[in-house]
Amino acid sequence: MTVPLDEAVPIDPIDPIEPPGPAPRRRHRPGGDPVKALLHRHRELCERAVDPLEIAAGLEAHGITDRTAARFRHRDVFSLAEELYARTPRAQSTPAAPAGIPVDPRTVRGLGYALLPGALALGAAAAGVPWAGALAVLAALAGLGRPLRAGRSAVPVYLLAAAVTGWAVLRHGTPLGVALAVAVAPGYLAGSWFASRSRRRLAGSRALEDFADGVKPLLVGTVLLFTAAAAGAAAVAGAPLPTAVPLAVLLFLTRLMLAHGAPRRFVAASMALALVPVAAAPFAAAAGLLVPAVVALSRASAHARP
Repeated sequence: MTVPLDEAVPIDPIDPIEPPGPAPRRRHRPGGDPVKALLHRHRELCERAVDPLEIAAGLEAHGITDRTAARFRHRDVFSLAEELYARTPRAQSTPAAPAGIPVDPRTVRGLGYALLPGALALGAAAAGVPWAGALAVLAALAGLGRPLRAGRSAVPVYLLAAAVTGWAVLRHGTPLGVALAVAVAPGYLAGSWFASRSRRRLAGSRALEDFADGVKPLLVGTVLLFTAAAAGAAAVAGAPLPTAVPLAVLLFLTRLMLAHGAPRRFVAASMALALVPVAAAPFAAAAGLLVPAVVALSRASAHARP
């Protein structure tokens, strides 16, 4: 039977027998390798780092947290830092430290320098030289470290510290300056111990919050140990404890903040408070600096290797 032309099945305009044209080009989705982009952005940090911990500290300093690391498909900043460290090309591996040296020679050399201010101040006071008080002030300021190494932003802090120490010695006598100078050595030991324990804590942490929770009580304990040592130094020098101990703690916290690159504005504000001619001013200044010190020094970025 013949089918009428008007009832015929319509023909598809695209002939299925005809070979198909070239397949459409697939678009590459952005962000296929987000870690590669992060590596390019922080290449200098990754190439300079000697271990993944230093990269983790540097990332935190740039505002990358554990929550941010999830966008790079990692559970925390430490895991992200490990991948960045592994993917960073290096010309040669970092030489390992000699196994036969149990103590860092720089620590021993630094302790020798830290003992010098107290010895000079004690010697000048015992000899009865008229400039013993000024020498004791300079010796106590030497415990803060080298101003040029701390950076240009630390110059106002050093000037305020000189004003606070000089004003206190002028009011309370040379023994106060001697006590502050003698406290430089235990302050150096306490600061070195805190830095090494914090670095060890950083190596065992797997999250930034975990590290901060462990470092905060460590810092408070370090400050308490130094407070006891400062009281002993004041007793040896014959200085008044209510003034000598808070001032020594204030200088110790200032040294920690400068050494670990913490914000200087809190230190400057505390030093300015210590200049108020009130008996409780040194104690208020030291207590006020302890809070920002705990916050700043509990960050992993504060313990990156210099």
